Amino acid sequence: MTAARTSLAASLGLDPRRFSASLHDRRLAAAIEDGLERVEAELQRELTFSSRLADVAGRYLLEAGGKRIRPVLALLTAQLGDGATREVIRIAATIEMTHLASLYHDDVMDESTLRRGVPSAHLVWDNSTAILTGDLLFARASLIIADLGLEALQLQGTTFERLVLGQLNETAGPREDEDPIEHYLQVLSDKTGSLIATAAEAGIRFSNADRALIAPLRRYGERVGVAFQLADDVIDLAADPAVTGKPTGTDLRAGVPTMPVLLLRRDAAGDAEAAALLGRLGAEDDTEFAAAVAELRDHPVTAATREAARRWADEANAALEPIADGPVKRALTEFASRVVDRDA
Repeated sequence: MTAARTSLAASLGLDPRRFSASLHDRRLAAAIEDGLERVEAELQRELTFSSRLADVAGRYLLEAGGKRIRPVLALLTAQLGDGATREVIRIAATIEMTHLASLYHDDVMDESTLRRGVPSAHLVWDNSTAILTGDLLFARASLIIADLGLEALQLQGTTFERLVLGQLNETAGPREDEDPIEHYLQVLSDKTGSLIATAAEAGIRFSNADRALIAPLRRYGERVGVAFQLADDVIDLAADPAVTGKPTGTDLRAGVPTMPVLLLRRDAAGDAEAAALLGRLGAEDDTEFAAAVAELRDHPVTAATREAARRWADEANAALEPIADGPVKRALTEFASRVVDRDA
């Protein structure tokens, strides 16, 4: 294996130091790596437009890096069928394109300054350019999907609707009669879980795998998505932006609700110390804000958030019960666990 391939294998739970160094595991790691190279080539080819600005802006976040979690899941579940067919590669690319498009929009709405270690697109250009670039990526993804048939269109349309509803509900906030934590978990399921679930499903649908596996893999993907975002809530409090790719406390500064803050708000009703910390998190002074973020990082509500992420990951793995034992199931299981323990 090349160094890059070994790194990918480790991220998927395929590192032969963790699992038996069987031929099947090595073949699986190589198949995913080869599939990812094809997805990257597809993205580079499709993110070419008739405008120089569109070319540069449209590839900006693609070339900034990223984990490619969604294409990896599509490629991985496709191994339960015929593997990385041309259709799997195409739809994996559109799923990543849809994710990238949502990032352009999210950064404008959240006024984020950094994404994947580079200045957010709306700062490099302006809000209008960032929004239109996101729209352009959504449009190109839809064109590719149309070539894959009605089934793909329905899958994309349903997922896109949930992405928008998740963002809308996050923006509006919970109703007065709605539990804020349950509302937040539904937002995470819609904004993050839906696209990850679609990736897991797409690998089955477009590799001619057993369609009885769609339901358990959608359940898996939804729960991995929630676990992923809860882990992100903890990462947002991390001390080193060089590792996370964005400033510490980005979501807090933007007023975006996160699980540690929601739990702190709940505790603040009967806990003076929690109420005081909640107040300091609204500080305008950077030094005072940083001190409050550090205190929140070590607070029990953050440990509770990390534990909640583990529970969602455990539920994801429980959904894999119908999947036959083997390298793919092992990789999916390890992947769900690593989502919680990552630091970026």
